[in-house]
Amino acid sequence: MAVQHWADALRKAKKTALISDGKRKAHYVFEDGNEMAEEYDLKTDELVLRKWRHKTSFGGQGQWTWEVGETNPNDINVTSDLIKENSSNPLFMRKDTKASFQWRIRNISYPAEVYSVSAEPTERCCVIRTSNKKYYKKFSIPDLDRCQLPLESAALSFTHANNTLIISYKKPKEILTLEQELLVELKKLKGTSEGDIDCKTQ
Repeated sequence: MAVQHWADALRKAKKTALISDGKRKAHYVFEDGNEMAEEYDLKTDELVLRKWRHKTSFGGQGQWTWEVGETNPNDINVTSDLIKENSSNPLFMRKDTKASFQWRIRNISYPAEVYSVSAEPTERCCVIRTSNKKYYKKFSIPDLDRCQLPLESAALSFTHANNTLIISYKKPKEILTLEQELLVELKKLKGTSEGDIDCKTQ
């Protein structure tokens, strides 16, 4: 079963823990050499960041790619002028809750009735459309893909307020169980103070 396969990969990965800035930070190195870094809020246990670094075809380390959380501008090879220039464009980011996968698109001010969000099970992705054809976005849910769980239209919903479109996908019970088990394992790790180890989350 794919869920068990992913759970086993997490258990076998080399893990280090770091507690700082009110967050529990975990770094994983998998058997294939790929790396995953996560950060959890210490008070709520909510996941606030997840990023990946994959081995290149030559065996070197690639760039970090964000799956959950807001990209740190310091990790992007662009100038501050370019960041400033693009600050008014729609900004797509994932910010989960305990019960749902959740995505936020900021700086998108069209009326609520303009948007439609659909699940495309055969393509294993979700699609955001606007009736005025001003915005289109297709995105996947890696958590479901890793566990080979079906994409359910009934689990998808969205709201719009304060120039932000919020899309939610209710986590299936298999994911909720896996996340809870993983958090228990992470809490067993001896978390050091910042500076004692390199958690490779920077």
